[in-house]
Amino acid sequence: MNSLFARIRKLLVEDHILTRVLKNTGYLFSSTSFGLLLSLVQSVFAARLLGVAAFGLVGIITSFVSNVNRVFSFRMGEFIIRYLGKELTENNRQKAGAVVKVAMLTEGFTSVVAFFVLLLLAPLGAKYIAKDMQALPMIQLFAVSILANMVSETSIGVLQITNHFRTQAMINVIQSVVTALLILLAYLLHGGIIFVLSAYLIGKILLGISPAILAFYYLPRHLEPGWWKTPLSLLPPFKELAHFTLSTNLSGTVKMIASESEPLWVGFFLDQQSVGLYKLALSIVNPLMMPITPFVTTTYPEMTRSIVSRAWAQLRRLLRRVTLISASWTGLVLLVMLIAGRWLIQLFYGAAFVPAFPATMVLLLGFGFANVFFWNRSLLLSFGQANIPLYVLFSAALVKIALAFWVVPRWGIVGESALLSAYLIISTALLVFIGLRKARQGEKADLKGE
Repeated sequence: MNSLFARIRKLLVEDHILTRVLKNTGYLFSSTSFGLLLSLVQSVFAARLLGVAAFGLVGIITSFVSNVNRVFSFRMGEFIIRYLGKELTENNRQKAGAVVKVAMLTEGFTSVVAFFVLLLLAPLGAKYIAKDMQALPMIQLFAVSILANMVSETSIGVLQITNHFRTQAMINVIQSVVTALLILLAYLLHGGIIFVLSAYLIGKILLGISPAILAFYYLPRHLEPGWWKTPLSLLPPFKELAHFTLSTNLSGTVKMIASESEPLWVGFFLDQQSVGLYKLALSIVNPLMMPITPFVTTTYPEMTRSIVSRAWAQLRRLLRRVTLISASWTGLVLLVMLIAGRWLIQLFYGAAFVPAFPATMVLLLGFGFANVFFWNRSLLLSFGQANIPLYVLFSAALVKIALAFWVVPRWGIVGESALLSAYLIISTALLVFIGLRKARQGEKADLKGE
């Protein structure tokens, strides 16, 4: 045992990249684990308070607003990590300031556009997805969250690339605590769906405003004074930036439609009762997989740095070790849920939600595979190859959506779960293969150059 600890200690001393990743991940893991617990608490109290159908309606409303916003989002967080990371690594502070400036302007403008588009689409969402016009004012209420998150992606990207992961962790903890307390209060006061929605809205507002305030506080330490005055002419070629942002936006939108809009698809094909069961399955799966999420955040900047500096051995070592960590956790989750999942659902949520168990297990297969190779898309983005995830995700999404019209009406939420899992497994496997091949090609090119 002593020798094992000694080997681990030696590994951490020798591998400073992994050490930094684990340190930063630790900050986010602590907050995420705490958030995981609170997220489960939120879903338990919300589900017991509202019942299956109303719980499903909440899922439709929050998902509808979030997805309309994402359609217009240019994934400025990914843009920041790619280009701000590059400029700071090369000590180009003026260019770094221009990157942050254009990201904030772009995200702010698109958020305003998304807000007004949502107001126009809200009646259609209420009629055809929620199938209840009483949902219209609720959608309009939750739309406020878009305006509160006008520069949140840029701000979070700034915090990540400047290694302020502890700050981000604190924001996540505060948001989780506030939301959970409000949901608990709604439960104790026997509040209705508006109370629950308001709790989620306040949490979204906190999660949007807090990173922006802190990013503005930290930026002067890393950029030139008066960075917001930096001329945009210092930016990399417009064509390159446009290609990256459009590709990440489109690939993110495709991913959203195919894998992150599940309550909307279930609502369209089935009913609020089915959405409630499916939302519960997702609310169980997502938190269980959440401990790996911090690795996505912390590994992406390190991959970018390794690729910029052409440190291929360092990149391979990092990917191998974080994959082993994610596989260990994912395997444990699958085993526990297989053995005790049905009993746990009945214990915490009640007998009415037990029919969600088969869908939960099917979802765990797909999410589990994507969890193990969580770095699949980030690796290609680190190479500046934002178009490849777009092509892969778009092709897989077309097949999934086409099959949904035949599968979901026949097999309900289990069919939707199977389609989503297949989509995640196939798209993840393809991106992993392409990304690793790209890394091998880069390494071979450098060896030939020597």
